[in-house]
Amino acid sequence: MPETTQHGSEPGEPDFRELTTPLIDEIAAVSDPVARQFRLDAREFDSVPGFGTDPVGDLASNAVPGVLHKYRGRALLVLTGACAVHCRYCFRRHFPYGEQRLDDTSLARAIDYLADDPEITEVILSGGDPLVLSNRRLARVIESLAAIPRVARLRIHSRLPTVRPERIDAELCRMLVDSGLSVVLVAHVNHADELTEGSRAAFARLREAGVTVLNQAVLLAGVNDDETALAELSERLFDQGVLPYYLHQLDPVAGAAHFAVTEARGRALVEALRSRLPGYLVPRYVVEIPGEPSKTPVGNAG
Repeated sequence: MPETTQHGSEPGEPDFRELTTPLIDEIAAVSDPVARQFRLDAREFDSVPGFGTDPVGDLASNAVPGVLHKYRGRALLVLTGACAVHCRYCFRRHFPYGEQRLDDTSLARAIDYLADDPEITEVILSGGDPLVLSNRRLARVIESLAAIPRVARLRIHSRLPTVRPERIDAELCRMLVDSGLSVVLVAHVNHADELTEGSRAAFARLREAGVTVLNQAVLLAGVNDDETALAELSERLFDQGVLPYYLHQLDPVAGAAHFAVTEARGRALVEALRSRLPGYLVPRYVVEIPGEPSKTPVGNAG
């Protein structure tokens, strides 16, 4: 587990206390958009209609312990409930990780499920954050996935390249190269202030290992609901070798309603980006609707 800073439990949500890294504490001290993402807000305890504990239908897609299977051709392994930081808008902040714990037996069952589905060609490692696990543990999982003939791609969703960039070490990169799989890492950066020289080096190590590096952001009130903030994020990401991929509409999870931005505002911001940036720097603005076969472009929802 990477070094983290805990800021104490709060009444009502003892399992979702403030959790950061020293680097994030340093950035948050001078950047309000970063601080807002990680500092507990009293509004998290408000009950807001339409905001629930399973906003994207994870529980209905829980095929076997540790496996979420929503979309054709790909499935997600919940490797851990642990993260290096707690994002206050996290859509899995209420997820029952204790029921998904992957010991050797349940991991073998999860791998068997993936191997038995004739359409799965891509496996997504998620959590929590899969990169808080040791390289030894990750290697066992990746070796098992690489042994499935139909699996061609491995996708890793992680905040570690920006919140604890030294985690992207030579051993991890060698493991990804040796897997024989096409590897994609999807970072999660919402504001340009999160990008440092450390993240630049981490992303460079991943690219040198042949990893495709993308970013997904969430549209958040008070963080990046501004044309200039979003444009600077795309420019800085590309400068560090990362391609903007998705801009997510906030998932309506209980405790995060104060981050909500209207879809109308989001569409206006994306249109402004299109007139300001080259097309490859404009992320796809999407929403996750439970039961749909893919992410839905905002504007096509409903």
